[in-house]
This record gives sequence, structure tokens and C-alpha cells, in this order.
Amino acid sequence: MAYQTKQGRALVEYLRSQGSRHVSVQQIAAGLPEKIGTATIYRQLDKLAARGLVRKYVGDGDPACYQYVGDDAKNCMQHFHLKCVSCGELIHLECEEMGRLSEHILREHGFRTDPLRSVLYGTCAECLKKEAEGQ
Repeated sequence: MAYQTKQGRALVEYLRSQGSRHVSVQQIAAGLPEKIGTATIYRQLDKLAARGLVRKYVGDGDPACYQYVGDDAKNCMQHFHLKCVSCGELIHLECEEMGRLSEHILREHGFRTDPLRSVLYGTCAECLKKEAEGQ
């Protein structure tokens, strides 16, 4: 493992504690035990992303969010993602149908999809439930 500052270690530990959850820089700053400036957080995230420990997701007009992938980075590249337009949650889509769709698109349309950058927008089950309840 490369040299890491106290702030870098705190950031990695926070991201690990989030599991597969995707968090924004603002959420990270609020969740760290010590105050770390956002410029430092961005710099550390860039370093972690370059090392393949963190995955960065950027949506249309949404702030970037980050996910700790550690040694599981290759697995994250093998599935598509769903983004809830109501609550902002980014969901990993483990679905054989998407693999078949990806194969169809390549075979029939000559276009290779990139699961890491493929995000389908919609509304998650929890937000749909809230809508149905009139909240």
C-alpha cells in the first residue's frame, strides 16, 4: 500500500464503512470524525480512484458520488447501475437480462456498452412506495 496521510486513512475508513453505498463529497465531509477541507477530500479521492480503490460516478447535472470498491473493482465493472431521480440512490443492477441486452446491442447494432458508465434513471422501490402512500 502506498504512503497515506492520517486524513487519507480516515477517508478510506469512512468509505469502507459505507459498504457499497455511494456518497457525495458533502456526505463524506459530514461523516468524517475530523474536519477535512473539501479540496483535500477531492484530492484524496482522485488518488484513491487512480489506484482503483474508489469508483467515481458522475450523472447529468448531479454532483459526483464515490464508492469504495477496494479489491472488488473488477466486479463493479460487470454490471449496470440504476439511479433514482427522487432520492439520488445509485443501485448496482445484478441481472442476467442486462448482460443479454448488452450482447444484443453489440451483435445487432455494433455498439459495445460500458457497464461502468451505463446508468438507467428512474424511481427506486422505496420512493415508489412513498409516492403510493402520498408522502
